[in-house]
Amino acid sequence: MARSRRRSGRTQKTPDPAGATDDDSQAQQVREGEDDREAEDDDRCPACKDAQVKAEGESEQSAADKEKWVRCDACKTWFHWRCVGEGGDLDAVDKWFCRPCLDADPARVITMKPPARKSARKKTQRDYAGLNAGQEADPSRFLRMMEGKVIKRDPFKRMKGSEVGVEWLENDENAMKEPIVVESEEGLGMKMPAAGFSVDDVVEALGEDHPVEVIDVATQSNSPNWTLGKWLEYWHTEPSKRDKIRNIISLEISGTPLADQVLPPRIVRELDWVEKFWPNTKKGRGHNYPKVQLYCLMGVGGAWTDWHIDFAGSSVYYHILSGAKVFYFIRPTPANLAAYERWSGTEVQNHSWLGDMCDEVFKVELKTGNTMIIPTGWIHAVYTPVDTLVFGGNFLHSYNVPTQLRVREIEIATHVPKRFRFPFFVKLCWYAGEKYLRDLKAREEFPPRVLESVEALADFLVAEARTMERGTDTAKRQAKEEVPGDRIKDAPALARELRWRVRHAAGYSSDDDSRSHRKAKAINGEAATNGVGNKRKRIAMESSEDSIELFRNFKRPSWDHIEERPTERESTTLKVRRPDTNGTNWVQAWVSGMGDAEVSDGEEAHVERKRDVIVKVRRTAKGLERQKVERVLEEWAWNGAPPAASPSAVAPKTESAGDVEMAAEDRPPPTKAAESMDQDSTMPDAGTTEKEEGLNGTAPANNHTVTVAAAAESSS
Repeated sequence: MARSRRRSGRTQKTPDPAGATDDDSQAQQVREGEDDREAEDDDRCPACKDAQVKAEGESEQSAADKEKWVRCDACKTWFHWRCVGEGGDLDAVDKWFCRPCLDADPARVITMKPPARKSARKKTQRDYAGLNAGQEADPSRFLRMMEGKVIKRDPFKRMKGSEVGVEWLENDENAMKEPIVVESEEGLGMKMPAAGFSVDDVVEALGEDHPVEVIDVATQSNSPNWTLGKWLEYWHTEPSKRDKIRNIISLEISGTPLADQVLPPRIVRELDWVEKFWPNTKKGRGHNYPKVQLYCLMGVGGAWTDWHIDFAGSSVYYHILSGAKVFYFIRPTPANLAAYERWSGTEVQNHSWLGDMCDEVFKVELKTGNTMIIPTGWIHAVYTPVDTLVFGGNFLHSYNVPTQLRVREIEIATHVPKRFRFPFFVKLCWYAGEKYLRDLKAREEFPPRVLESVEALADFLVAEARTMERGTDTAKRQAKEEVPGDRIKDAPALARELRWRVRHAAGYSSDDDSRSHRKAKAINGEAATNGVGNKRKRIAMESSEDSIELFRNFKRPSWDHIEERPTERESTTLKVRRPDTNGTNWVQAWVSGMGDAEVSDGEEAHVERKRDVIVKVRRTAKGLERQKVERVLEEWAWNGAPPAASPSAVAPKTESAGDVEMAAEDRPPPTKAAESMDQDSTMPDAGTTEKEEGLNGTAPANNHTVTVAAAAESSS
């Protein structure tokens, strides 16, 4: 945007392109010697002819000191407007380029500002300091930016207050992922001041001398030295006589008489980390803790709050007590957050519409009595069409910690002052981590979304622990000061144990399954064994359904009851044909069950049969489910020989008749075949059948033993 200024005298240096003003009361003194010559060069307009400059007398200098200057948006060089403006109106220029820059790049075009809309409101005084800083002192500039922009109707849910609860979080996959609007506060479990409550009542409850931060909407900056008494006088001034449009968005009322009239919604109190994890003995008057739960917001008609994300990505509840608000939302996708990071805190912010850098913008209109819950990380701007009184608050929760931490990174990268960040954020994370570690030790179960958030929290705390161990002296001291010594004695140990336990609870078999490695694992399509032995790998393949991950972080419902019945043993004698184990034809016959058929000309075989049964039952949405797992082990011995023999001769046959889905290196060593048959008795998954057959010994021609093991499983 074209920059303009007036010169106030030759005793001051021309402002640099960063935007210092000539008429500033803090004017810089001209240096002697070479600095004086540089100042003269800076004050010279490149478009003025040298002869003309030399001809100008001192009498003409005073008039020239008051003329307008304009800066090229490309080369940042300042020019007399009378030399380059060709009689045009400088105030109407949007972007301006000097002739050399126009010739160098034909794509550059001088543009004009759109015509201002007619308004009966009193015209505000032009802020020249704001102009030189790149900020136009016109609160309506935000609305002008939106003209012609594509803004979509919001797709967000309208819910009843009674529907907004923990059950909603557990059953709706989009819960706390998109804003919701509750049109009536009934059923929300919150308390608000009675109808008719006004700004006068706010001032009476807090006192006229109560200090308050007031925002100048035109520059989006704080106006100093305001009290509630001064604000009340401004509030009751006729809109046409107000000097500026102002806004209050950060009046926190915790611990005041007004706080007794406000109670956040039930769902907020159930999720809020401060409520759940910060010790009650360290809250209230006289204690330092995150006071962000109760805010009173007061804005006059025409107020605008530019695009922002609430500190640390905290979620927000927002109740319109009187008036109306218009919200504009951008989803917190990785691309949109990256665009916000580029836009925030830079010169681009002063003249660019963030929506042009993102995919979609949604519009939500709220009126008196409406309540909205804004989830983690949503980028939003707010317009106030009429004088409005709002109560709301911020809260961190365990359903989207990764985005909360991402927003904190953006705050650090864009140099947001600490007083505008979530107070005691790191200490609150330590309190939360300590509580979740105790819960995990107690084997408390959590939804997959919470487990993923706790894992992100654990990674953050481990990073803090590494700072304590390896950071600079200053970083070490700051990191240690954030640890609450009343609850945590060994912070690094706690952080690492929390990370290990949450990964174990999520079903990860190794660190390669963690959040940081999950993406690479999915791309490669391979799972690292991380030293898992052959026997452990085979057991994992045969493990029960509870350990199978159909989806990431998916966990089947546990069984309501598991009963393991006593082992049944049976001995009998049958007349069957002796198998010829020198070949392989006998294998298929015995696998199919034809080999043990009784025949009149068969030889007597002694059979030892062992039967194990496990029954599982659980409730389902449609009724119940029952699973019956049956494992039968048979040992056949001919001519009355004992059903055991040297296992060394069995190994080759065991390997040839083993589970066809198991790799050779995954099977137990040959010398322990019989031992494996008794010990590796892990039940198979639901809907599968396992059968194992093999020789369990050798004998002379008149002594032959065969071991047959079978497992069957049924569900009803």
